[in-house]
Amino acid sequence: MGLQEKYSELINLAADLGVDNLQVREQNSVLYIDGNVKSAADKDKLWDTYNKIDPDYRAADVVMNIEVTQGVSREYTVENGDSLSKIAKAYGVSWQDIFEANKDIISNPDLIQPGWKLKIPTI
Repeated sequence: MGLQEKYSELINLAADLGVDNLQVREQNSVLYIDGNVKSAADKDKLWDTYNKIDPDYRAADVVMNIEVTQGVSREYTVENGDSLSKIAKAYGVSWQDIFEANKDIISNPDLIQPGWKLKIPTI
């Protein structure tokens, strides 16, 4: 079974999500998937599907270079007394959207730290 066949669900999802500049190539027994998604949630869907096919990424036969190109317009530095809800209200977005855009920083939405630089998604 070739890598493109093994990861066909992942490749099909990328196409279904409308990944811009989607490039899929196989080189030296590694499948490279490159492109741009519109949201962090779409990027997470791709990584979740990859993890489903290859739990804990043990095979190490895929390199995904997926960038989020839309949906992030501003950055906010967390201050004392801030909460995701308070920040979200000030920018007119939901706290869940801010949480999704910053999963690389925030593990618990109830515990944010002063000084963190958060991405604020656009509506």
